[in-house]
Amino acid sequence: MFLNTEPIIRIEHLEKRFLSKNTEVYALKDINLTIERGDIFGIIGKSGAGKSTLVRCINMLERPTGGSIFFKGKDICGFNDQALRNVRRSMGMIFQQFNLLMQRSALDNVCFPLELAGVSKADAREKARELLELVGLSDRAGSYPSQLSGGQKQRVGIARALATNPDVLLCDEATSALDPPTTESILALIKDINQRLGITVIIITHEMQIIEKVCNKVAIISHGRIAETGAVQDVFFHPRTEEARQLVLPEDIQALRGRRLYRIVFNGRSSFEPVIGNMVLACGCPINIMFAATRDIGGTAFGQMVIQLPEDKAALVRARDFAKESGILLEEMNNV
Repeated sequence: MFLNTEPIIRIEHLEKRFLSKNTEVYALKDINLTIERGDIFGIIGKSGAGKSTLVRCINMLERPTGGSIFFKGKDICGFNDQALRNVRRSMGMIFQQFNLLMQRSALDNVCFPLELAGVSKADAREKARELLELVGLSDRAGSYPSQLSGGQKQRVGIARALATNPDVLLCDEATSALDPPTTESILALIKDINQRLGITVIIITHEMQIIEKVCNKVAIISHGRIAETGAVQDVFFHPRTEEARQLVLPEDIQALRGRRLYRIVFNGRSSFEPVIGNMVLACGCPINIMFAATRDIGGTAFGQMVIQLPEDKAALVRARDFAKESGILLEEMNNV
């Protein structure tokens, strides 16, 4: 990834209030985020958490009622409409329902933002053909949306979002309407665009699997506030808040009850080692495996288990010491 310490977006004390039956309701309250150039930054939350309102504030489709949004060092909250139109050309957006013009071919859909920007028809069509080739649809330039699959429509949407050479690509639930294999291909395309073109990507989603596959950083939003933020691996290893715990840990783990339950998290190297077997040998007592699963985070296999350690105190200490000496995260479930 094209990571850089210079933030492309900095959000400070952002709030968005709506008037409802003579009462002010906060959709967003005291949001603080820093998104660096080259990030694939995930914003995750449950339905109604405020994530879509946040992304619409970032490109100023919704005007915040307080706070600041700095884009490339300038607070865009005070910009007039003309200045905001220029900012939005630097922020491409792809949507859950594609939002293609049904009366236009794939090529003409990609041309549309270029036409609005005053680009000549010939130059717009040349640029659109290049972008359709980039997203793997050069052979469908003349096809209309009704003739395309969901994944192909989203590829056209991505090409259209890239037409004005944006610095940032905003993805609002961009894969929610797609089946799992198509979702995989779209996420791979977004990651390729990020790496090849250096475009910063912001992904809005309610699915932790999406965050794990492509994002390097994540913010968890709940009830209009940021509950937790950090590197994806850090949030996965050490969820500090209940909101993060609910998103990171499978429901099977959250439902487990019992004494002396510990969560083990391990990555690539240790996932191929007989961790539990070696722990049994170290502590000299049997260990009960309550849950086990692996997941892919940024292309690296991470596993987690929930085990029940023996009642014998000395054996319990030996098991803990083994985990510490082996560099294996071992957390008591009550403290996860």
